[in-house]
Amino acid sequence: MIDKSDQQSFQRLRLNLRQVEVFLATAGSGSTRAAADRIARSQSAASTSLAELEAALGVELFDRIGRRLLLNENGRALLPKAQALVEQAAEVQALFTDEHAAPLRVAASFTIGEYLLPSLVSRWTQRHPKSRIHLRIGNTRDVIDAVAALEVDIGFVEGSQTHSDLVVRPWLDDEMVILAAPDHPLADRCATTRQLAGATWVLREHGSGTRQFADEWLLKHLGQVRVGFELGSTEAIKRVVAAGDGLGCLSRHAVQQSVADGHLVELRTRLPKASRQLAIVLHREKRLGRASADFLAHCSAAELHPAG
Repeated sequence: MIDKSDQQSFQRLRLNLRQVEVFLATAGSGSTRAAADRIARSQSAASTSLAELEAALGVELFDRIGRRLLLNENGRALLPKAQALVEQAAEVQALFTDEHAAPLRVAASFTIGEYLLPSLVSRWTQRHPKSRIHLRIGNTRDVIDAVAALEVDIGFVEGSQTHSDLVVRPWLDDEMVILAAPDHPLADRCATTRQLAGATWVLREHGSGTRQFADEWLLKHLGQVRVGFELGSTEAIKRVVAAGDGLGCLSRHAVQQSVADGHLVELRTRLPKASRQLAIVLHREKRLGRASADFLAHCSAAELHPAG
Protein backbone atom coordinates (compact mmCIF):
# COMPACT_ATOMS: atom_id res chain seq x y z
CA MET A 1 0.00 0.00 0.00
CA ILE A 2 1.31 3.47 -0.93
CA ASP A 3 0.09 6.41 1.10
CA LYS A 4 -0.32 9.97 -0.13
CA SER A 5 3.06 11.12 1.22
CA ASP A 6 4.79 8.41 -0.81
CA GLN A 7 2.88 9.44 -3.94
CA GLN A 8 3.91 13.06 -3.44
CA SER A 9 7.55 11.97 -3.04
CA PHE A 10 7.44 10.08 -6.34
CA GLN A 11 5.76 12.99 -8.11
CA ARG A 12 8.50 15.35 -7.01
CA LEU A 13 11.11 13.43 -9.02
CA ARG A 14 11.47 15.52 -12.16
CA LEU A 15 14.56 13.85 -13.60
CA ASN A 16 15.30 10.36 -14.88
CA LEU A 17 18.32 8.14 -15.33
CA ARG A 18 18.44 8.62 -19.10
CA GLN A 19 18.92 12.35 -18.59
CA VAL A 20 21.68 11.72 -16.05
CA GLU A 21 23.35 9.28 -18.43
CA VAL A 22 23.34 11.91 -21.18
CA PHE A 23 24.77 14.47 -18.75
CA LEU A 24 27.67 12.15 -17.86
CA ALA A 25 28.38 11.34 -21.49
CA THR A 26 28.35 15.03 -22.40
CA ALA A 27 30.63 15.91 -19.50
CA GLY A 28 33.10 13.32 -20.70
CA SER A 29 33.00 14.19 -24.40
CA GLY A 30 32.26 17.93 -24.58
CA SER A 31 29.31 17.78 -26.98
CA THR A 32 25.89 16.18 -27.30
CA ARG A 33 26.92 14.75 -30.68
CA ALA A 34 29.81 12.81 -29.14
CA ALA A 35 27.65 11.93 -26.12
CA ALA A 36 24.98 10.50 -28.41
CA ASP A 37 27.58 8.27 -30.07
CA ARG A 38 28.70 7.00 -26.67
CA ILE A 39 25.26 5.95 -25.52
CA ALA A 40 23.78 4.97 -28.90
CA ARG A 41 21.17 7.71 -29.15
CA SER A 42 20.45 10.38 -31.72
CA GLN A 43 21.95 13.82 -31.18
CA SER A 44 18.51 15.40 -31.02
CA ALA A 45 17.41 12.94 -28.32
CA ALA A 46 20.59 13.61 -26.33
CA SER A 47 20.15 17.39 -26.64
CA THR A 48 16.52 17.10 -25.55
CA SER A 49 17.42 14.96 -22.52
CA LEU A 50 20.10 17.44 -21.45
CA ALA A 51 17.73 20.38 -21.82
CA GLU A 52 15.07 18.55 -19.80
CA LEU A 53 17.58 17.82 -17.05
CA GLU A 54 18.64 21.46 -16.82
CA ALA A 55 14.98 22.49 -16.77
CA ALA A 56 14.19 19.97 -14.03
CA LEU A 57 17.08 21.23 -11.89
CA GLY A 58 16.49 24.88 -12.71
CA VAL A 59 20.14 25.58 -13.59
CA GLU A 60 22.49 25.38 -16.54
CA LEU A 61 25.12 22.68 -16.18
CA PHE A 62 27.49 23.67 -18.98
CA ASP A 63 29.09 26.76 -20.42
CA ARG A 64 28.45 26.89 -24.17
CA ILE A 65 31.70 27.91 -25.88
CA GLY A 66 31.32 27.61 -29.62
CA ARG A 67 30.28 24.02 -30.20
CA ARG A 68 31.89 22.84 -26.99
CA LEU A 69 30.02 22.19 -23.76
CA LEU A 70 32.24 22.68 -20.70
CA LEU A 71 31.08 21.89 -17.17
CA ASN A 72 30.32 24.99 -15.09
CA GLU A 73 30.24 25.08 -11.29
CA ASN A 74 26.74 23.55 -11.25
CA GLY A 75 27.84 20.71 -13.51
CA ARG A 76 30.95 20.05 -11.45
CA ALA A 77 28.82 19.85 -8.30
CA LEU A 78 26.45 17.38 -9.97
CA LEU A 79 29.13 15.19 -11.56
CA PRO A 80 30.10 12.91 -8.62
CA LYS A 81 26.49 12.45 -7.52
CA ALA A 82 25.40 11.66 -11.08
CA GLN A 83 28.23 9.15 -11.44
CA ALA A 84 27.24 7.43 -8.20
CA LEU A 85 23.57 7.39 -9.21
CA VAL A 86 24.24 5.70 -12.54
CA GLU A 87 26.62 3.19 -10.96
CA GLN A 88 24.04 2.27 -8.34
CA ALA A 89 21.42 1.87 -11.07
CA ALA A 90 23.80 -0.42 -12.97
CA GLU A 91 24.25 -2.54 -9.84
CA VAL A 92 20.47 -2.82 -9.44
CA GLN A 93 20.12 -3.76 -13.10
CA ALA A 94 22.72 -6.50 -12.67
CA LEU A 95 21.18 -8.02 -9.55
CA PHE A 96 19.29 -10.73 -11.43
CA THR A 97 21.79 -11.46 -14.17
CA ASP A 98 24.98 -13.45 -14.29
CA GLU A 99 26.98 -10.36 -15.17
CA HIS A 100 28.46 -7.78 -12.83
CA ALA A 101 27.86 -4.08 -13.20
CA ALA A 102 30.26 -1.87 -15.14
CA PRO A 103 33.97 -2.81 -15.03
CA LEU A 104 36.02 -1.50 -12.14
CA ARG A 105 38.14 1.40 -13.40
CA VAL A 106 41.59 1.63 -11.81
CA ALA A 107 44.49 3.99 -12.49
CA ALA A 108 48.00 3.47 -11.17
CA SER A 109 51.36 5.17 -11.43
CA PHE A 110 54.03 3.25 -13.33
CA THR A 111 55.83 1.46 -10.50
CA ILE A 112 52.58 0.24 -8.98
CA GLY A 113 50.82 -0.48 -12.26
CA GLU A 114 53.71 -2.38 -13.80
CA TYR A 115 55.17 -4.23 -10.79
CA LEU A 116 52.62 -4.52 -7.97
CA LEU A 117 49.09 -4.53 -9.37
CA PRO A 118 49.49 -7.24 -12.06
CA SER A 119 49.64 -10.07 -9.51
CA LEU A 120 46.85 -8.50 -7.44
CA VAL A 121 44.58 -8.10 -10.47
CA SER A 122 45.37 -11.63 -11.63
CA ARG A 123 44.41 -13.16 -8.29
CA TRP A 124 41.29 -10.97 -8.12
CA THR A 125 40.04 -12.12 -11.52
CA GLN A 126 40.77 -15.76 -10.64
CA ARG A 127 38.50 -15.42 -7.61
CA HIS A 128 35.94 -13.22 -9.41
CA PRO A 129 35.96 -14.43 -13.04
CA LYS A 130 33.00 -12.25 -14.02
CA SER A 131 34.47 -9.09 -12.53
CA ARG A 132 36.40 -7.02 -15.08
CA ILE A 133 39.07 -4.44 -14.31
CA HIS A 134 40.21 -1.70 -16.68
CA LEU A 135 43.70 -0.60 -15.60
CA ARG A 136 45.22 2.70 -16.74
CA ILE A 137 48.91 3.35 -16.13
CA GLY A 138 50.48 6.81 -16.12
CA ASN A 139 52.59 9.01 -13.91
CA THR A 140 51.33 10.18 -10.53
CA ARG A 141 50.01 13.47 -11.90
CA ASP A 142 47.96 11.59 -14.53
CA VAL A 143 46.44 9.32 -11.87
CA ILE A 144 45.54 12.23 -9.59
CA ASP A 145 43.83 14.03 -12.49
CA ALA A 146 41.90 10.91 -13.54
CA VAL A 147 40.51 10.29 -10.04
CA ALA A 148 39.65 13.97 -9.56
CA ALA A 149 37.78 13.98 -12.90
CA LEU A 150 35.91 10.77 -11.94
CA GLU A 151 37.37 9.01 -14.96
CA VAL A 152 38.40 6.11 -12.70
CA ASP A 153 37.09 4.66 -9.45
CA ILE A 154 40.38 4.08 -7.62
CA GLY A 155 43.90 5.44 -7.98
CA PHE A 156 47.22 4.06 -6.74
CA VAL A 157 50.10 6.54 -6.52
CA GLU A 158 53.69 6.71 -5.36
CA GLY A 159 54.04 10.49 -5.13
CA SER A 160 53.01 13.01 -2.50
CA GLN A 161 50.92 15.08 -4.91
CA THR A 162 47.23 15.35 -4.10
CA HIS A 163 44.08 17.31 -4.89
CA SER A 164 41.45 19.05 -2.79
CA ASP A 165 38.72 16.71 -4.11
CA LEU A 166 40.59 13.56 -3.13
CA VAL A 167 41.06 11.42 -0.04
CA VAL A 168 44.49 9.76 0.34
CA ARG A 169 44.82 6.45 2.18
CA PRO A 170 48.26 5.03 3.10
CA TRP A 171 48.84 1.69 1.42
CA LEU A 172 52.35 0.16 1.33
CA ASP A 173 55.89 1.14 2.26
CA ASP A 174 58.42 1.30 -0.56
CA GLU A 175 62.21 1.68 -0.53
CA MET A 176 64.21 3.54 -3.17
CA VAL A 177 67.57 2.07 -4.22
CA ILE A 178 70.48 3.25 -6.37
CA LEU A 179 71.38 1.03 -9.31
CA ALA A 180 74.25 0.53 -11.71
CA ALA A 181 75.45 -1.86 -14.38
CA PRO A 182 77.36 -4.88 -13.01
CA ASP A 183 80.60 -3.58 -14.59
CA HIS A 184 80.20 -0.01 -13.32
CA PRO A 185 83.31 1.31 -11.48
CA LEU A 186 81.24 1.79 -8.31
CA ALA A 187 79.55 -1.62 -8.43
CA ASP A 188 82.01 -3.38 -6.12
CA ARG A 189 82.56 -0.64 -3.53
CA CYS A 190 80.69 1.63 -1.14
CA ALA A 191 80.07 4.81 -3.12
CA THR A 192 80.83 8.12 -1.42
CA THR A 193 78.61 11.18 -1.67
CA ARG A 194 81.32 12.87 -3.77
CA GLN A 195 81.29 9.98 -6.26
CA LEU A 196 77.49 9.98 -6.43
CA ALA A 197 77.39 13.77 -6.91
CA GLY A 198 79.85 13.45 -9.81
CA ALA A 199 77.97 10.61 -11.51
CA THR A 200 75.56 10.85 -14.43
CA TRP A 201 72.00 9.91 -13.49
CA VAL A 202 69.19 8.27 -15.45
CA LEU A 203 65.89 9.35 -13.89
CA ARG A 204 62.16 9.41 -14.52
CA GLU A 205 60.43 12.44 -16.04
CA HIS A 206 59.02 15.35 -14.02
CA GLY A 207 55.46 14.59 -12.88
CA SER A 208 56.49 11.11 -11.81
CA GLY A 209 56.27 10.26 -8.12
CA THR A 210 59.55 8.35 -8.41
CA ARG A 211 61.28 11.43 -9.85
CA GLN A 212 59.85 13.71 -7.18
CA PHE A 213 61.12 11.46 -4.40
CA ALA A 214 64.50 10.88 -6.06
CA ASP A 215 65.06 14.62 -6.47
CA GLU A 216 64.23 15.33 -2.84
CA TRP A 217 66.36 12.48 -1.48
CA LEU A 218 69.41 12.90 -3.72
CA LEU A 219 69.57 16.68 -3.66
CA LYS A 220 69.29 16.73 0.12
CA HIS A 221 72.36 14.53 0.51
CA LEU A 222 74.40 15.19 -2.64
CA GLY A 223 73.84 18.89 -3.21
CA GLN A 224 73.64 18.36 -6.97
CA VAL A 225 72.37 15.74 -9.39
CA ARG A 226 73.72 15.59 -12.92
CA VAL A 227 70.82 14.25 -14.98
CA GLY A 228 71.94 12.71 -18.26
CA PHE A 229 68.64 11.10 -19.26
CA GLU A 230 65.00 11.72 -18.32
CA LEU A 231 62.83 8.79 -19.38
CA GLY A 232 59.10 8.11 -19.09
CA SER A 233 59.45 4.39 -18.43
CA THR A 234 60.99 2.42 -15.59
CA GLU A 235 61.91 -0.38 -17.98
CA ALA A 236 63.73 2.09 -20.22
CA ILE A 237 65.73 3.38 -17.24
CA LYS A 238 66.73 -0.15 -16.27
CA ARG A 239 67.94 -0.87 -19.80
CA VAL A 240 69.90 2.37 -20.13
CA VAL A 241 71.56 1.88 -16.74
CA ALA A 242 72.41 -1.77 -17.49
CA ALA A 243 74.01 -0.80 -20.82
CA GLY A 244 75.94 2.30 -19.76
CA ASP A 245 77.71 4.14 -16.98
CA GLY A 246 74.72 6.07 -15.59
CA LEU A 247 73.16 5.50 -12.20
CA GLY A 248 69.46 4.96 -11.61
CA CYS A 249 67.20 5.57 -8.61
CA LEU A 250 64.12 3.36 -8.60
CA SER A 251 61.75 1.45 -6.35
CA ARG A 252 63.03 -1.82 -4.94
CA HIS A 253 59.76 -3.37 -6.15
CA ALA A 254 60.64 -2.39 -9.72
CA VAL A 255 64.20 -3.74 -9.76
CA GLN A 256 63.97 -6.82 -7.57
CA GLN A 257 63.99 -9.31 -10.45
CA SER A 258 66.63 -7.44 -12.49
CA VAL A 259 69.01 -7.43 -9.52
CA ALA A 260 68.34 -11.12 -8.84
CA ASP A 261 69.05 -11.94 -12.51
CA GLY A 262 72.33 -10.01 -12.43
CA HIS A 263 71.33 -7.42 -15.03
CA LEU A 264 71.70 -4.64 -12.43
CA VAL A 265 73.43 -4.22 -9.10
CA GLU A 266 72.26 -2.26 -6.10
CA LEU A 267 74.99 0.16 -5.06
CA ARG A 268 76.17 0.29 -1.48
CA THR A 269 76.27 3.92 -0.36
CA ARG A 270 76.61 6.02 2.76
CA LEU A 271 73.21 7.61 2.22
CA PRO A 272 70.44 6.98 4.77
CA LYS A 273 67.69 4.56 3.81
CA ALA A 274 65.06 6.16 1.57
CA SER A 275 61.50 4.97 2.23
CA ARG A 276 58.27 6.38 0.91
CA GLN A 277 54.57 5.65 1.28
CA LEU A 278 52.55 4.26 -1.59
CA ALA A 279 48.94 5.41 -1.38
CA ILE A 280 45.40 4.87 -2.59
CA VAL A 281 43.48 7.94 -3.76
CA LEU A 282 39.68 8.18 -3.92
CA HIS A 283 37.30 10.98 -4.84
CA ARG A 284 35.96 12.64 -1.73
CA GLU A 285 32.34 12.65 -2.96
CA LYS A 286 32.28 9.33 -4.80
CA ARG A 287 30.43 6.44 -3.20
CA LEU A 288 32.41 3.21 -3.41
CA GLY A 289 30.45 0.39 -4.96
CA ARG A 290 30.65 -3.16 -3.64
CA ALA A 291 33.21 -4.20 -6.25
CA SER A 292 35.46 -1.20 -5.49
CA ALA A 293 35.32 -1.80 -1.74
CA ASP A 294 36.02 -5.51 -2.16
CA PHE A 295 38.95 -4.84 -4.50
CA LEU A 296 40.48 -2.36 -2.05
CA ALA A 297 40.18 -4.93 0.74
CA HIS A 298 41.82 -7.51 -1.54
CA CYS A 299 44.74 -5.18 -2.29
CA SER A 300 45.22 -4.30 1.36
CA ALA A 301 45.21 -7.93 2.56
CA ALA A 302 47.06 -9.74 -0.19
CA GLU A 303 50.73 -10.75 -0.04
CA LEU A 304 52.51 -8.98 -2.86
CA HIS A 305 54.71 -10.65 -5.45
CA PRO A 306 56.25 -7.93 -7.62
CA ALA A 307 56.41 -8.63 -11.34
CA GLY A 308 59.79 -8.98 -12.97
